[in-house]
Formats: sequence, structure tokens, C-alpha cells
Amino acid sequence: QVQLVESGGGLVQPGGSLRLSCAGSGFRFRSYAIGWFRQAPGKEREGISCISSTDGDTYYADSVKGRFTISRDNAKNTAYLQMNSLKPEDTAVYYCAADSAWLPGIGILDGTEPDYWGQGTQVTVSE
Repeated sequence: QVQLVESGGGLVQPGGSLRLSCAGSGFRFRSYAIGWFRQAPGKEREGISCISSTDGDTYYADSVKGRFTISRDNAKNTAYLQMNSLKPEDTAVYYCAADSAWLPGIGILDGTEPDYWGQGTQVTVSE
């Protein structure tokens, strides 16, 4: 059974940091690119970052570039999203996804549906 399980969400003050984790099981994790997406209430889902399966290529949306860092540890079947300098507009449910495809320049954030999704974790940035 394929599973992606996010963790690490929570409530943080503006300017604070959180690290999200995405643990994969039931599939060959190291062969899949991993992406992070988010969806705020009343807004469309936004792809914010992704990392390729093996060579470490990364991509960031302009909204998070310079503040968020994506990484992965294939030995642990886990990907991470380090989020710094958080803003109230970062408040959303954050999802990780896995995809076997990778497009140069945009990774897996090309609008096509990834192969697998996690269930999401809530991130709230507020005083």
C-alpha cells in the first residue's frame, strides 16, 4: 500500500520556522521526485517546491524562493521542507506528492497530477 505521510505542521508566529516531513512507503521512494503543494481556504492548490529523485535538482515557486528549502534522505524514504521567515500568507494545508516524471525547469509542478499524494498537514502563521 502506497503511503505518503506529512508531519511537522502547526501554529507559528510570523517570522518563525517549521520543518515539514514527508515519509513514503509502499513504493520505490528513491525513484520518485517529491513535490510540496499547499492550499489555503478559498484558493487554488499551489505547487511550491520539488526535488528530483536522485541528482538533487530543485525548483521553487517565487512565493517561497529564498525562504523555503526542500531536501530528501532516500535512506530514510523521507523528504523535508524547511520553512523560514514564515508569513501569514503561508497559512495553508501543505501536501507532499510523489511523481515518476521530472520536467527540466519546473520539475513536477507543471500542473499534471502527481502519482501519489499525502493527506496534508496544517500550517498556521499567526500572532
